[in-house]
Amino acid sequence: MFLAMAPTPSSPSTSAASTQTAPPAATRATAARDVPAEPERGRGVPVRTILLGLAGVALIALGGTGAGATLKRDPLLADTSFSWIRYGHGYDLANVVLYTGVGLLVWAWVRLGRMVHHRLVDSLAVLVAITAWTLPLLFAPPLFSKDVYSYLAQGQLALRGFDPYAVGPAALPSPLSDNVSWVWQNTPAPYGPLFMLLSKGVVGVTDASVIGGVVVMRLVLACGLALLCWSLPGLAGHLGGRAATALWLTAANPLLLVHLVGGAHNDLLMVGFLAAGVLLVLDRRHVPGIALVTLAFSVKATAAVALPFLVWVWAARLEGPQRSRFLKACGASVAVFAVVFGACTVAAGVDLGWIPALSTSSSIVNWLSIPSAVGDVAHTVVDWFVRVDPAIFLTAARGVGSLVLLWIAWTQWQAARDGGPEAVRRAAITMLAVALLSPATLPWYFSWPLVLAAGLAWTSSGLVAATLASVWLLLVTFPDGDTALYSWGYLLLAFGVSVLAAVTVLRPDPLGLSSRYDR
Repeated sequence: MFLAMAPTPSSPSTSAASTQTAPPAATRATAARDVPAEPERGRGVPVRTILLGLAGVALIALGGTGAGATLKRDPLLADTSFSWIRYGHGYDLANVVLYTGVGLLVWAWVRLGRMVHHRLVDSLAVLVAITAWTLPLLFAPPLFSKDVYSYLAQGQLALRGFDPYAVGPAALPSPLSDNVSWVWQNTPAPYGPLFMLLSKGVVGVTDASVIGGVVVMRLVLACGLALLCWSLPGLAGHLGGRAATALWLTAANPLLLVHLVGGAHNDLLMVGFLAAGVLLVLDRRHVPGIALVTLAFSVKATAAVALPFLVWVWAARLEGPQRSRFLKACGASVAVFAVVFGACTVAAGVDLGWIPALSTSSSIVNWLSIPSAVGDVAHTVVDWFVRVDPAIFLTAARGVGSLVLLWIAWTQWQAARDGGPEAVRRAAITMLAVALLSPATLPWYFSWPLVLAAGLAWTSSGLVAATLASVWLLLVTFPDGDTALYSWGYLLLAFGVSVLAAVTVLRPDPLGLSSRYDR
């Protein structure tokens, strides 16, 4: 996804200056590679394109009432004349409405991306689009995932005195636990203490209401989106990219909006803290930056990947031999981490049981994870000739994948010794490797590296690849949360749609259906 990005970063600048001051000429040339050379012309808001996307998310929310990850018994629809939308032809109609909305949203996103690419609009227009496209999703039923029910059930466990790191939602039968996917009914929570504290608070505020809990949880997670929108222009200023491109590629991305906002995944809060923390470190505010990344880790462990790279950024700004600078920066970072993480753990009233619980995600087996795919294919081939336990192949492939991941992480970290923006690029590459080589991978995991890389200078080919991957990853899960990764005909259709979207980013109407470029 990131191989086509230009590696040359710009000089560091403060987050405020990065949104107001034009970067140096060399940086502008890099960031504008394969883009028309004229300055940004359009400063207005593309109303029709934003309304197109708004119509899309409204249809997604409407269709989600029947086709999404709905409640087993919805008090708003049960025993009413609208309950038919979740059964038979009504369910089929809901799917048609939802996928029509997805199509309109992708269409609007691609149109907006083309305007950004050709410098017809600036970051303000993208922010308006993000706001408009987010609001309907905040109040929609859970989409493409049931994980939010797990979050609420785990919060209820903590609120009632259970240890969510020792037992699963099934330990406390309730309307919340009833809606948790069967896969996670007996699984301890693999999330950090800050998120457990937030989940407990949401359940307490909503009095364990399922619908109220989903809405309030979304509002809490939306703080991550706000942090992301605040951080990306500054990151683009440091990393050599453009604010409008960074915002369009991540915060306006249907993959992030539908899965992280609509699906109500805590990854949204994690990447918000992560982006803000990285920006502060690049702005030379090292202590609060490390503190924010620690908060990201206290939501979801993946954020820890960025911390060693930020140590190099800090060390590069100190005086003395490299070893001495590294030890000073490392010691200070560990101290900040210990204080912030310790405070979160004490406030949440939990222990470190979530660390061993991280392994529970290995129960997910799909071929988005390269090791899992290799193990599955190897077992399939061998099984043609002799019966063998598939767990043997899966365990071996995942073991090799973990070793490869450690090697990539080590080499990228060593290559980031000079610190600066280059360390962030190396962190993004490592985060991509984590998404691809972890034992379990889900489509929205690819938002992690995308957020870190969004501020880089993207070439045209890089934007095409990112668009194709984003749209395809959006579509490989069904609206009710089941995976579509083994529905081969559907995947082929999704790939065709993704290719069309990617091509359309660079030029309007590649199929020749219109005679003019319509903003």
